[in-house]
Amino acid sequence: MATPTVTLPGARAVARYVRISPTKARRVVNLVRGLPAQEALTVLKFAPQAASQTVYKVLASAIANAENNERLDPESLLVRAAYVDEGPTFKRYRPRAQGRAYRIRKRTCHITIEVESVLAPGLDRRRTPAKAAPAGGRAKATKAAPAKAAPATEAEAEETSTATAEAEAPAKTETAAPAKKATKAAAKKAAARASEEASAGEAKPAKKSKASGKKAAQPAEEETE
Repeated sequence: MATPTVTLPGARAVARYVRISPTKARRVVNLVRGLPAQEALTVLKFAPQAASQTVYKVLASAIANAENNERLDPESLLVRAAYVDEGPTFKRYRPRAQGRAYRIRKRTCHITIEVESVLAPGLDRRRTPAKAAPAGGRAKATKAAPAKAAPATEAEAEETSTATAEAEAPAKTETAAPAKKATKAAAKKAAARASEEASAGEAKPAKKSKASGKKAAQPAEEETE
């Protein structure tokens, strides 16, 4: 079953009986066939051929027809077809030596340009489409690293959070263990210092009591004498 052909909206313009040779006009028309309309105008504007001025006018007329008659966006137009037909030839004669006459052919042509509106503005149909990847093969890795995809569901988000928590837990325990040991050692040192100070404080009053006993004993001996 044949697939139905989809015709895109467009417009056309024709210049008839142009006093230019068809071969010279075809050289210019071949430059803009398949280009976006605005880009084709730029190419014709700076083309050095004499026929580029006439082809420029025909293309501008086709764009104006599409914009005014078909209500199309000029930026979305593409040169669908551009061709030159041969027109009538005018015969003229040039006198030559010894009474002879040479024929001069003044050729004319008909220039036709068709434009159409495409979905994406500035689309160039001459570019070849990208090659499809094979069904069973893997696509080649690109140089740029792909961006990390965010977790699609809540379950995946929870799994990632638990994994990160488990990964961070050993690091915290390793760093906390030396700190606990240091605090225990400092507490032991403080307790030892406190016990030493307490023992030293108890020893000093005993000495004082012995001295006071001696002093009290001397007056008693004096009284007996």
